[in-house]
Amino acid sequence: MLRTIATVLLRLGGWRIEGKPPDCRKYVLIAAPHTTNWDFVWVLTFAAYYGMRIQWIGKHTLFRFPYGWVMRRLGGVSVRRHQRQSLVKQMADALKAADSMCLVVPVEGTRGHVTHWKSGFYHIARTAGVPIAMGFLDYSRKRGGIGPLLEPTGDVRRDMDRLRAFYADKLGKFPAKTSPIRLVEEETGIIVEPEADAPKGTVPAPAVAG
Repeated sequence: MLRTIATVLLRLGGWRIEGKPPDCRKYVLIAAPHTTNWDFVWVLTFAAYYGMRIQWIGKHTLFRFPYGWVMRRLGGVSVRRHQRQSLVKQMADALKAADSMCLVVPVEGTRGHVTHWKSGFYHIARTAGVPIAMGFLDYSRKRGGIGPLLEPTGDVRRDMDRLRAFYADKLGKFPAKTSPIRLVEEETGIIVEPEADAPKGTVPAPAVAG
């Protein structure tokens, strides 16, 4: 029933579906580009079409009374932005403990223009040892869905080059608000290692929220 409803809504919205959920039980799903609140609605609709049970990170104000229970029912996980130091570990631990989990992360962190993507998605996946799936909404062609998987290697620039190549022709509803696909870590030259596995002398992954 949910898939039928989602199919009707996608057709009414003019959307075409591309790709399919990855053949793995646990992964981080990028949600990009993000330039409008409608992105959230369409992500949920695509998830319903695919039959996916997703979980997503949202700021705690979204979970206040009286709508908090709705957000949680839709898969929301409440976080406080000032508690960023533990967020990567908490989400990575949740992925490790789950039998199956799709954690959706809006990599820009806001629907406005920012200078960098937030790197939490990368560190969560790397620390948990799970792949990153490239979810997208391309308003220029009215195509949406899930692209290929990326296994994060710790070579941030090389991994981000793959993401840049995939998202290069994907445009948000308001292209002027689209943020450049880059991480602060690329400019620092730090090679990222998961905190739990980092050998002596390496730099552990900073806990940066997505």
